[in-house]
Amino acid sequence: MIAGCNPVVSVVVANYNGARHLAIALRSILAQSLKDLEVLFVDDASTDRSIEIAEALAANDARLRILRLPMNCGPAAARNAALACATGSWIAVVDSDDFIHPARLRRLVDAAEVAQADIIADDMLAFDDDHRTPPRRMLQGALGAAPSWVTPEQFVRCNRLFAATPPLGYLKPLIRASLLTSHRIAYNVEMQIAEDYDLILRLLARGARFRLLPELLYFYRRHAASISHRLSPSTLAGMVAADARFRSWAGEATVAPLRAALDERLASVAVATAAEMAIANLKARRPLAAVGGLLKQPAAVPIVARPIVARLASPRWLTARFPRRKTRDIGGAMTEARRPTIAVLSRQRLTLGSSGSSAYLLSLCGALRDSGFALRLVCPSPSVLGRVPFLRVAGDQTVFDRVAIRGTSRIGGWFVAREPAVFVHAAIGVADRLARRFGITMLSRFAKPAPYAVGMPWSAEDFLFVAAETRGEADIVLADYGFLTPGIPYALRPGATSAVVMHDLFSSRPAVFASLGATDSVATLDEAAEAGLLAGADLVIAIQSEEAAAARRILPAGRAVVVAPMAIDPVAEPQAGEGGGLLFVGSSTAPNVDGLRWFLAEVWPHIRAQRPEVELIVAGTVCGAVADAVNAPGVVLLGRVAELAPLYRRADVVISPLRAGSGLKIKLIEALGHGKPVVATTVTAQGVEHLVRDAVALADQPQDFAAKVMHLLAQPKERAAQAEAALASARRNFSVGTAYAAAIDHLRARHAAAAVPI
Repeated sequence: MIAGCNPVVSVVVANYNGARHLAIALRSILAQSLKDLEVLFVDDASTDRSIEIAEALAANDARLRILRLPMNCGPAAARNAALACATGSWIAVVDSDDFIHPARLRRLVDAAEVAQADIIADDMLAFDDDHRTPPRRMLQGALGAAPSWVTPEQFVRCNRLFAATPPLGYLKPLIRASLLTSHRIAYNVEMQIAEDYDLILRLLARGARFRLLPELLYFYRRHAASISHRLSPSTLAGMVAADARFRSWAGEATVAPLRAALDERLASVAVATAAEMAIANLKARRPLAAVGGLLKQPAAVPIVARPIVARLASPRWLTARFPRRKTRDIGGAMTEARRPTIAVLSRQRLTLGSSGSSAYLLSLCGALRDSGFALRLVCPSPSVLGRVPFLRVAGDQTVFDRVAIRGTSRIGGWFVAREPAVFVHAAIGVADRLARRFGITMLSRFAKPAPYAVGMPWSAEDFLFVAAETRGEADIVLADYGFLTPGIPYALRPGATSAVVMHDLFSSRPAVFASLGATDSVATLDEAAEAGLLAGADLVIAIQSEEAAAARRILPAGRAVVVAPMAIDPVAEPQAGEGGGLLFVGSSTAPNVDGLRWFLAEVWPHIRAQRPEVELIVAGTVCGAVADAVNAPGVVLLGRVAELAPLYRRADVVISPLRAGSGLKIKLIEALGHGKPVVATTVTAQGVEHLVRDAVALADQPQDFAAKVMHLLAQPKERAAQAEAALASARRNFSVGTAYAAAIDHLRARHAAAAVPI
């Protein structure tokens, strides 16, 4: 907060004996991307450590102000005490057992100012503290689909008890402070439940404009001590009294258009009262009294029956009778219960040999496992499957203790798509490939490639899946690519250490591809957008040094960035080749496609002119993307292969002719680990050239590239010497201990610091 200026937002936190969750709540507020705020913590005469926790946090952040009530007065009175001294332009309320998304306040304020709203609310992610039931969102249907305005009548109807409509009164909106002061509206201190509904309704009655932004930015915790979901005859009676007060206060002109909705809500309170009375009679072993009450109010029967049906439908009674299967320890001497857990968020198709980036992630995760961490892989989007309805995940039960992929069912070691459309697209793709062999292309317009899954937008379902699968148990959240950092807050562990693997500097790629007359295969990011994504994690893991330097430049000062190049397990001896010609290995990413097309068009003719017997072996999914460009003899497209080691062993020279994509060093390092002579472009070696300078022949011009390839083919001794230098470089620079040490040390240190209690 700027000295002498009012803050943008005053955040009100009323608390009574909330020590268990209080630190998480306050830290989530103080960690907001909107820094210009004040936090008004009002302690309602707690008898636990609440004050001690708040004071410890306030000692390091002057924005946190502590107010103490002399006696317990209830949440409404506590909030009114905060409102009386709030100085912000907006008022936000956060319960002391909940927490909020790091960007919540900024997003809501910006959206409210653009829409000129007086009240703005986001969606809630509601979860149980014991995680026995799946998390869920509060807004459903049209309200959860797009931003909208809330009318007074709609607000009342949505707050009928036990109705199918989303209970908007549960939401925690931001309110213009001037609106409260100008109309002299505050919380009703006589209410223990529904005081938020009462406040907002009175503001709407005075003409306030209420905007809904259906983003999951508020995390609503349900637990045994929660009071907001507890109904009793006394709290229900308070709702009836509040309804009467509102009708009298608002006046006939305001009430008239709302009367039908108000009456419906009042009727729902009567039904809830009958249900609560029946439940109380059943607990007191007065079944006749319970039945008598339900006969007078039959609509209460489903409410009374609901918990009974839920209990019978729950499998807990069955699972409690059988011992749980022990989790196999795959990470050393420590058991999973003792090992810190890393939740890995990824949208990659992690199969053996699928791509260099997947190989890197598996390698890094394997090193983390060997260092004593337990890993869980969470794939929040069905787009991971692409057009293939079956997936066997590399590292399942060897690297990852648990794997979860949204939209799939697990059958043995396979993940199978539940969406029939995936099978249809797969069938069309297979039929198209077969038809094209006979020159038939009519299916090609339907057999479109799957979208780039890594960069796809997040959906509410994706976020809920992350919350359901991580269950608040992740000590560290690792995002695979910057595109995955928006999922970090939904691990339901605010304050947990987080990290992101860059893989590449995406904001630099559009200009490079444009200069080459090519198109990138990934989502376009400008520098600011990429910086925002990377800033969503505490630690940035770059694959090479130039990428790390760029990250340090675009990120806020002090953000941790480490270099962790691809690690490999080198072969025992250099492999100068067995007459296998040239080898290129790559996936169908744009840098690989562009580089191979350039090589085939500009370099390969020079080589074939002098060495017509030489073959170029191409392995990987890049084959499908360049098949139309292969019209010269000597090029063999193998596609995806089960085992690359034999290809590396036989090849005389490995080529890597990339012209774009600063992060893709993985296949280069893999070739060095196989002890191979390599000819590559300077783009291929970018960021690691100081490590491989003496081990790789570099060339950027077609004739120079061809000349260096042919020189190695013609000089076995030099080829053997370069193979030896390559293997030495791999052992020196890219062993597991060397490559990942900095990243692992940072994660250990950050986890240890985060684990220290207040």
